[in-house]
Amino acid sequence: MPAKSVSRPPVCDYEGSDYQASFWEAGDRAYEDRVEAIALRRLLPATGELLLEVGAGAGRNTPRYMGFRRVVLLDYSRSQLEQAQRRLGRGSRYIYVAADAYRLPFVAGLFDATTMIRTLHHMVEPERALQQVRSVLQAGGTFILEYANKQNLKAIFRYILRRQRWSPFTPEAIEFAALNFDFHPKSVRQWLAESGFRLERQLTVSHFRLGALKRYLPLSLLVGLDALLQWTGDWWQLSPSVFARCSAVGDSASAEPGAFFRCPECGGAGLEESPEALICPSCASRWSQQDGIYDFRGPWEES
Repeated sequence: MPAKSVSRPPVCDYEGSDYQASFWEAGDRAYEDRVEAIALRRLLPATGELLLEVGAGAGRNTPRYMGFRRVVLLDYSRSQLEQAQRRLGRGSRYIYVAADAYRLPFVAGLFDATTMIRTLHHMVEPERALQQVRSVLQAGGTFILEYANKQNLKAIFRYILRRQRWSPFTPEAIEFAALNFDFHPKSVRQWLAESGFRLERQLTVSHFRLGALKRYLPLSLLVGLDALLQWTGDWWQLSPSVFARCSAVGDSASAEPGAFFRCPECGGAGLEESPEALICPSCASRWSQQDGIYDFRGPWEES
């Protein structure tokens, strides 16, 4: 029987954006990129079989998952995945999937690790996205989450000096721009626990994300200091970015051998492959597969 239809939250879509070039490559973000790489290296398992990267974008972090045999890059924007393809190639190691993080098109218990970096802050319903991640992870699987922290030192000082109205100490999210949210660490920890994750380690990241500091202090100094301060994450969370390593707890379904995709419309597995589409035998929905990208954003109709 087809799954009951549920409302779909709005999605932050980077379709057609030059985000990788304008924000990361030309946007003076070398400091942020390097300290995030350190955090990932410290938290991610050294080896694994199949990793899901939720919000992969143009593949900035994907080369950092070299210990995994295969990596699935998932993003809502097809154009971002096309950029990732050009950087990483179309070899069998990488699988490119355009899909909604609220409706992951994978069978339960498929992955042994998942990352979500600079993605949760676009979620109107973060708990729902975390529940989706848990559903596709194996029992004991690793989840690396990064989120934007509303309780950071800059926000605290601005609040004390009455330069901002919202409190960094209250648990609700703050939407500082359309579909851009800062979250309180306590709220994120609660959502993780309720979604079936055990929090194992926290790292605080990007302590020196200030234009003046990045302009006048050497990059190597800022990165070195940040690397030291990251270890304080289990004591307090006062940086603008927080990384958390979690493990999937409780009972989990195990993916059947050879099973991979499921239909986002009805939840049916065993999708049948045609030259241009995957076809759901349960509800007959067709999902495009063209130029090396599987597209599950909406059913495909042949022109």
